[in-house]
Amino acid sequence: MRLSDFTWRPLGRKAPVVAGLDLAVEPGERVLLVGPSGAGKSTILHGLAGALGTTLAGELTGTAEVDGRLGLLLQNPADAIVAEHLGRDVAFGLENASVPRSEMWPRVDAALDRVGLGVYGRHHFTAALSGGEQQRLALAGVLVLEPDVLLLDEPTSMLDDATATSVRQAILDAAGDRTMVVVEHRIGPWLEHVDRVVVLSSDGEVVSDGSVASFLAGPAPAGVWMPGLPTPEPLAVPADLVRPADALGVTAEDVVADLTTRTLRGVQRTRALDGFTAVLAPGTTTALTGPSGAGKSTALAVIGGLRKPTNGRVTPDLASRRTLELATSVGWVPQNPEHGFLTLKVADEVARTAGRVGRSVDAAAVLDVFGLGGLADAHPYRLSGGEQRRLALAAALAHRPSVVLLDEPTVGQDPGTWAAVTGWVAAARDAGATVAVSTHDPDLPRDVEHRLEAGVSS
Repeated sequence: MRLSDFTWRPLGRKAPVVAGLDLAVEPGERVLLVGPSGAGKSTILHGLAGALGTTLAGELTGTAEVDGRLGLLLQNPADAIVAEHLGRDVAFGLENASVPRSEMWPRVDAALDRVGLGVYGRHHFTAALSGGEQQRLALAGVLVLEPDVLLLDEPTSMLDDATATSVRQAILDAAGDRTMVVVEHRIGPWLEHVDRVVVLSSDGEVVSDGSVASFLAGPAPAGVWMPGLPTPEPLAVPADLVRPADALGVTAEDVVADLTTRTLRGVQRTRALDGFTAVLAPGTTTALTGPSGAGKSTALAVIGGLRKPTNGRVTPDLASRRTLELATSVGWVPQNPEHGFLTLKVADEVARTAGRVGRSVDAAAVLDVFGLGGLADAHPYRLSGGEQRRLALAAALAHRPSVVLLDEPTVGQDPGTWAAVTGWVAAARDAGATVAVSTHDPDLPRDVEHRLEAGVSS
């Protein structure tokens, strides 16, 4: 694969994400591509896959050459789902390649087993999967094609440690002597499995390119989670940006939540929570941890009044409140940040909820905290995955809600932006907000008053 004088400027952006980039990957090489959030890592993968200027709108110059069949794992796994059932979703690429049916289904079953979804079977609804399970499904759709080149954009970012380890091994087993480019922020587990590390700067330039040994021996590059270095301290965020108007605690007692997925072909019910109990008080942080699919996102939705429990009680009953009243009190950051975007500009997104609930907001100051000040006029859908996640957090919390609910808020963040996210969370808690976080991030549950382990579904 080769990029020559490669430049990409997304539609609506004033400056290119990468400019004049030259990069070559030899057959059979395993390359780890790292750099700060927004440095252009996903852009490079999209460029190699031929998605820029076609699927993604913008201005493209230079050339991208690839010899071989590509398999691309997208950073947002929901973008890759095309079918109602797991089996049909994984089979989609094989159908397009005219693989015989007799060969197709054994390959589909093997791919689902590789990523730990075989237990669900082919007929499980894709709409019933958690974010981490969606990530594994998208990976199965790539591995089943047995491509010559694997392009993997944060393949384990939404997984717990045990699942991430098994998925990483599945990738390595499938890779064999294939060419592989992996984008990841938490790079430690990958270093022993790659031949080369390419480091990008925040401006999208290659600042380091060499062996793993030379990478580890050199100075720590900015915006990279280097193994062995201490976790950064959360950013100090002014209390005036986060202080809620009033205090509001939430209690969940013996909550049962059944998720019902309806399609044209039937109904599937899944028990996501069974006997979930939690007391969330103002000025405290509760961390919901556990394996992918344990019910963490459902627990946040029940706590915040976004989903009524099947049984049990939540006090106060936020689900009975009118939308405007609920939005005033609760700030919810979804696992998929794009689900919360409503406007055409980053700055407008931050001011949107505050304007609707009648609260003033200093959008410029909020954007500066999250490192998005230079993107105020950009379209939310033209941001990188990490930038989108920070924008979703800023948009949901700029109006200073009493209850702060965050679903995987640190996915796709470099050390500096991680410090900004965790700093905002800590400042909101210290100012009197009630905070609950669903996370796989081993560094995030700091100064946590309550920690609910995988038992949220037991």
